[in-house]
Amino acid sequence: MGLSSGGGRAPADLRVPIGRGLLSNPVGVASGTFGYGAEYAGLMDLGLLGAIFTKAVTREGRSGNAVPRLVETPAGLLNSIGLANQGVEAFVRDKVPYLSRLPCAVAANIAGSTESEYLHVTGRLEKDGRLWGYEINLSCPNVRSGCLAFGTEPRLVEKLTRKLRRETPKPLIIKLTPNVTDIGVLARAAEAGGADAVSCINTLVGMAVDVKTKRPVLPSVTGGLSGPAIRPVGVAMAYRAAQAVSIPVIGIGGIMSAEDALQYLLAGASAVQIGTGNFVDPAIPARVLEGIREFCRAEGMKSLREIHRWKAGWERDEG
Repeated sequence: MGLSSGGGRAPADLRVPIGRGLLSNPVGVASGTFGYGAEYAGLMDLGLLGAIFTKAVTREGRSGNAVPRLVETPAGLLNSIGLANQGVEAFVRDKVPYLSRLPCAVAANIAGSTESEYLHVTGRLEKDGRLWGYEINLSCPNVRSGCLAFGTEPRLVEKLTRKLRRETPKPLIIKLTPNVTDIGVLARAAEAGGADAVSCINTLVGMAVDVKTKRPVLPSVTGGLSGPAIRPVGVAMAYRAAQAVSIPVIGIGGIMSAEDALQYLLAGASAVQIGTGNFVDPAIPARVLEGIREFCRAEGMKSLREIHRWKAGWERDEG
């Protein structure tokens, strides 16, 4: 490892272990905001990313919800995509060959309406064997069945995680919903089931009404709210999850700058995902990574893991 340009100090180790896997750095891009990677290849260096979390994959193809599916809100975005995707067989045939050649970790985001669907998709991708790992979506508020139904019941989270754990030794990440009373209970359930990490949060349930038409803007009535408006909620949820478990927490929600990402990391997250920010400026992930590097240099940190030392002091004060 070479020396940094600032004062001759070796750069901090930004690698993040997740189960048997390793991220080269803590900056990932969130499912549903980055397509399948190729869509952004001409806009940024994908090799700078710690991980790509793909658009959701289900057993069969899904056409998604009726349009319009996106609504801008103050400091946020409402979406009701409905997990539109081509299904796992087409994903393996058309997307995995490209994804498997990328210079960063790639985790498939897996969704379903039933336990058997989650197991089928995970098993099929494990049989193919070319991806780094899996993020299990138990938290999407934009479908009428599945996902959120599993993700709000700790017993079901633990049961499904345990069954998925038997399908693969690869990194298994459970994506948690914020639409619950205590996210720590769900994080503990995922850990008890054998998860290697939890990612939090998915979108908050939100709604917009068109005053002129006197009707909801989204045909689905409600959708998922993302963007800077939810960042304080995301940071608090990541903090509570990190207090509850010993496995890594991946923070998501409203990250537009390095300072935003550092809030999550200081609150106990080991890595972050950038979502809505990718729609605003594809250069945000690269700037976030450089900002984290600069923070580590300025603080004299040898490893990103040292960032949690400040949180330990908060917990003593809180307790």
